[in-house]
Amino acid sequence: MKVAALYIDPRGPYPSIEGVDCWDEERDARLYAGPWPVVAHPSCGPWGRYRHLKNCRQDPGCGVVAVEQVRLWGGVLEHPEGSALWRHCEMPLPGELPDRWGGWTLSIDQVRWGHGAVKPTWVYIVGGSFEDLPPAPPGPAEPKTTIEAMSRLARRLTPPAMADWFVTVASRCKRKNKVRKKR
Repeated sequence: MKVAALYIDPRGPYPSIEGVDCWDEERDARLYAGPWPVVAHPSCGPWGRYRHLKNCRQDPGCGVVAVEQVRLWGGVLEHPEGSALWRHCEMPLPGELPDRWGGWTLSIDQVRWGHGAVKPTWVYIVGGSFEDLPPAPPGPAEPKTTIEAMSRLARRLTPPAMADWFVTVASRCKRKNKVRKKR
């Protein structure tokens, strides 16, 4: 299994997963040019429900580039439920028909994969179908805390079980767009 994890925090679970090529801020995930399917976690600040706050210094362009990368190489993109990135990039909302790249959106809650709090999330998938998804874990019955009570890092990091699940989903995605090799 070979998958590229883009826009990740190096303190998170992806660097310890075998077969994952990690691209963080230092490596500049915007430069990823294939050939593996991707798991993309672009910054949510410019696109989330608090985007109106003036203290967000995250680059909104990373989200747009991440969508392009998922559409080109296949894989998954994760963002908070209600992310404005969906409308900006014309991705289908959960329950809508796939877009022209065959991409569709799944609505999940990270607490099922061991996140400490309820964290509704949208996952945009290109190159895979619902039938390709591995089973989701039953997850804990109740969250351990509230999102507000967690540290910024704990809020942001992907739970290890969810990272494993995303890598499996991406590894099953088939690239729809053929890329010509340079001669």
